[in-house]
Amino acid sequence: MAEAQKYLPGLPDDEDDLEVFIDPGLAEEAERIAEALVFASAQPISESYIASRIPRGVGVGRVMARLKASYASRGVNLVQVADHWAFRTAADLSFVVQTDEQEIKKLSRAALEVLAIIAYHQPVTRAEIEDIRGVQTSKGTLDVLMEAGWVRFRGRRRTPGRPVTFGTTRDFLDHFGLEEIRDLPGIEELKGAGLLSGRVPSNLHIPVPVGEDELSDNEDPITQMDLEELGLLTPKAEGDD
Repeated sequence: MAEAQKYLPGLPDDEDDLEVFIDPGLAEEAERIAEALVFASAQPISESYIASRIPRGVGVGRVMARLKASYASRGVNLVQVADHWAFRTAADLSFVVQTDEQEIKKLSRAALEVLAIIAYHQPVTRAEIEDIRGVQTSKGTLDVLMEAGWVRFRGRRRTPGRPVTFGTTRDFLDHFGLEEIRDLPGIEELKGAGLLSGRVPSNLHIPVPVGEDELSDNEDPITQMDLEELGLLTPKAEGDD
């Protein structure tokens, strides 16, 4: 880039700025492709996948930002979920698409407490959840959250016994309309909404996410043997490849 600037003084310093030289027709084509990809997918679609399908040299971030803005006032909105994108009914119109046949699943108070603790303290072990709640947490409560797709096994803590750590999923962010875990309401917001009593744990904090596939310094990845031990995979028979 520096060499090119020697001969082309008007060339931008940032490679992302090269997009200003792209034919507007190419940029429009990229938006149409991205729009079609998100529309055709039943699940949030990753930026990396979109980037691999749009014309080379067109910045996917700018494409999605423009699409998001164009859908901001429409009946469906383009929303970001972590590094994925999806179309969702505009929040103020959600009542229009609800039907009487829809089954509304309500979590128990215990499940809500556990979900909140995992969201705000991840990565967190079952023992740590119980320490924060002050009561024992049944396996069924965690099973309900995992079956809903909102909680997942992250890894194993590098402590005696190597306990499993829990964290939230992209489906959790999608369901609650969050782009990232940082968008969770702060303590003052929770108090203002009447969702916190005066007895707030001193260690309650908004976590800094380490990324969906990244582990913290004191975690090990889940292995095949771990999954078998947790009952998520059938143990391999001797001699199996």
